[in-house]
Amino acid sequence: MNSTYLLPDAPASLLSGTETAPMTETPLRIAQRLAVSFATTAAERDAQGGTPKAERDALRASGLLAMSIPVAHGGLGANWRQTLDVIRTLGRADSSLGHVFGFHHLMLATVRLFGSPPQWRAWFEQTARHQWFWGNALNPLDERAVSHSYADWREFTGQKSFCSGALDSEMLIASARDAGTGTLLVAAVPTGRTGISVAEDWNNIGQRQTDSGTVTLEKVRVENHEILTDPGPLSTPFACLRPLLAQLILTNIYLSIGESAFNDARHYTLHEARPWHASGVQTTSADPYILGQYGEFWAGLEAARLLTDRAADRFDAAWSEQDALTDAERGEVALAVATAKVAATEIGLHICTRMFDVAGARATHGALRLDRHWRNLRTHTLHDPLAYKLREIGEWALTQRYPTPSFYS
Repeated sequence: MNSTYLLPDAPASLLSGTETAPMTETPLRIAQRLAVSFATTAAERDAQGGTPKAERDALRASGLLAMSIPVAHGGLGANWRQTLDVIRTLGRADSSLGHVFGFHHLMLATVRLFGSPPQWRAWFEQTARHQWFWGNALNPLDERAVSHSYADWREFTGQKSFCSGALDSEMLIASARDAGTGTLLVAAVPTGRTGISVAEDWNNIGQRQTDSGTVTLEKVRVENHEILTDPGPLSTPFACLRPLLAQLILTNIYLSIGESAFNDARHYTLHEARPWHASGVQTTSADPYILGQYGEFWAGLEAARLLTDRAADRFDAAWSEQDALTDAERGEVALAVATAKVAATEIGLHICTRMFDVAGARATHGALRLDRHWRNLRTHTLHDPLAYKLREIGEWALTQRYPTPSFYS
């Protein structure tokens, strides 16, 4: 966890023509430094919504966009536990930035898991060299995009919703259904390609700077070599790690929101909150009821952290198996990830709701925007209902059947 990586030079466009020596900080230390800066404007930017352009450019300049890319292809060679630690660190400062950074690495993993070596090697090297940001236009539940086949290329037409990080990206993972067979096709295409338009229509109550709006594909030409067909989506146990990584990234984002809410509540309780008149104590920090609630918060966070880190370690072990990974080994990881996600969701929502009980009425002042933690977590967790995750875990607990691989399990 303390390995030092040699970071590539930042792109010239981000250096205003100046040259800098390669950096030798650990990725986690770089993320911690960025997080301090991001946190100072997080509440204000939450109110604004829109694209966090300056912060995204800071991530480009940091070299962290190449974190999960192997050293042999110009990246930092971090494993997934290390990458997830950085996602969580950024998420504690601003969950929107943790989200788009995490999804960037999920898109890179999609290329690796669904594509052939010539495909992912080339895209990895270009991403590391140019510090490309990848965005998401996959959403398998949105089937409005269709594909027609021509000689050596395909045409994608339609719309995709919940396209996190698509704005201000250089590359997209996009999907469409074959017009004849209904087969799901997943491709990697430049965001600036003719026919692709990314709408600025994301205006939900939470995760307000993730740009998770609509991508429109209007007769977009997709070359056959850009389509990920070898091995293709969810075609092998190794390829089926993709949804588990997505779930694990979300788990770390949820956990980071809970941790951030805890930290904000703690600071307010210690420095601003007033003891209730009937408590018989001089400071809020001496109120036994307040202390009991913080005990609940901490115990829940510790349990979620342990489960999340265990799931990350098991995921790394499965990733190292590559094509030798078995269905049963994949199933064990799926259970570990699902269990961690349930824990992170439940304690996160608990803290984001109950933080006002320990902070007091004045903590609801609009300028503080402490409600953003609940809004962010509630917005995100609704995309994958907890009840269905519990059903998967329960099916294993009762019948010893592993979750069936899908884009959500």
